[in-house]
Amino acid sequence: MKRIMWTVLVALALPMAAFASSSVDFTNSGGTLSGSSSGLSLSGSVLIAVNGLNGLGLVTGNDLGSLSFTTGALSSGSLQMGGTFAGGGSFMIIGNGTSGIPNGTLFSGTFAGPVTWTLVTLANGTHNYTLTGSISGTWMGGSWVNGATVQLTINTGKGFFNGSTTISSGDTNIVVVPEPGSLTLLGTGLVGLAGAIRRKLKA
Repeated sequence: MKRIMWTVLVALALPMAAFASSSVDFTNSGGTLSGSSSGLSLSGSVLIAVNGLNGLGLVTGNDLGSLSFTTGALSSGSLQMGGTFAGGGSFMIIGNGTSGIPNGTLFSGTFAGPVTWTLVTLANGTHNYTLTGSISGTWMGGSWVNGATVQLTINTGKGFFNGSTTISSGDTNIVVVPEPGSLTLLGTGLVGLAGAIRRKLKA
């Protein structure tokens, strides 16, 4: 009986492991962040690292693709002192076929809620800005996914954001849920397990 119970536990663990969600992490660098009260937009930023995509592990390179976005309009605060932009807009991650990264759109979506634009004043009186927001949209293959992004600007010196600056680095994490096929595997595994236990009990 102990052997049957052990078989049950192992058989349940395998399909449930397939059911667990995973995440893919994208690191971008450079690009121009432009902004006005109508919103912020990033163009020309390149992917320099991708981790967890299609089982590849960590992939690094000078140009693995691109990341770009636009936000909604400024809803509170200011461009210079920090504030909040409305959600919406667009958010795109595109691979270029380098080092095993697929060629084409990897993620296409929008900001799912307000986008926070934060002024960070350093001890020496110079300024950085960070942009953070949640995103949602379509993953390659068509499934709906969610994630979050953090973008750090180049230090603007003792002056404030004047409508255009360069991105130092950014990190975007996309949570990828299992495809429906994984659910089918789970159901098939449980049906097969029930049959095996029934045969064992009859023997």
